[in-house]
Amino acid sequence: MGAAALATAGGLGIRFALHSPQMALLMRDQIEVRGNRVVPQEEVQKLFVRDRGRSVLQVPLEARRSQIEQLAWVEQASVQRILPNHLRVELTERTPVAFFRNGSELTLIDGEGVLLDRPEGEDFHFPIVTGLSENMRREERAKRMQTYQEFMKDINLVKPGSADDVSELDLGDLRNLRAVLTGLASGTRAQAVTVEFGAGDFTNKYKMLVQKFPQWQADNGPLRRIDLRYSRQVVVNPDTSASAVKPK
Repeated sequence: MGAAALATAGGLGIRFALHSPQMALLMRDQIEVRGNRVVPQEEVQKLFVRDRGRSVLQVPLEARRSQIEQLAWVEQASVQRILPNHLRVELTERTPVAFFRNGSELTLIDGEGVLLDRPEGEDFHFPIVTGLSENMRREERAKRMQTYQEFMKDINLVKPGSADDVSELDLGDLRNLRAVLTGLASGTRAQAVTVEFGAGDFTNKYKMLVQKFPQWQADNGPLRRIDLRYSRQVVVNPDTSASAVKPK
């Protein structure tokens, strides 16, 4: 077959691929969505509405991927053609790690500082983080959420399950992380104590807190606040008649 004939055949093949009804994207069920648990399938599929009637070869995959990743719960996405006339979307959804207090309402936040609406029918058990705002740059929220995750990991290393005793963390000042904890004293799991941890070294500070709390409480009565920011002393109930105790 000569070059001209090959070119003609190639051109016909391209026209067939671009205009054949057999390769046209006509219905929603030609778009398969995988990996979604929170993101509705229909919310992804409707982003392809402008591609209806086109050959799947004419669908701009990269543009659609970018649009899908703009959906609130989507962390990553990929879009691929499944010939002759299907598309497959693979999603990685975001993982919330805490509740975010937004005025009088609670929403969710992931480890990268992305705010997420609470989906209906989903039950989450997380601490509440404060000291953040919707107006804060996402990069700054991510930095503070990194400290949150470091703290939660460190206290679980000291005592597995300790993260379940954290009800609230104030991330407003990274020089002084403040946590509201319950369950420090045996038999008084509901007792809430605000602990100021300062910046870093959360493992050693929490280990000391767990070990010394019963004695501090025996010496000072009910504890409402504990300040662990100082290396040479611990201050208990600083809002009242503060008592300083040696950390060791």
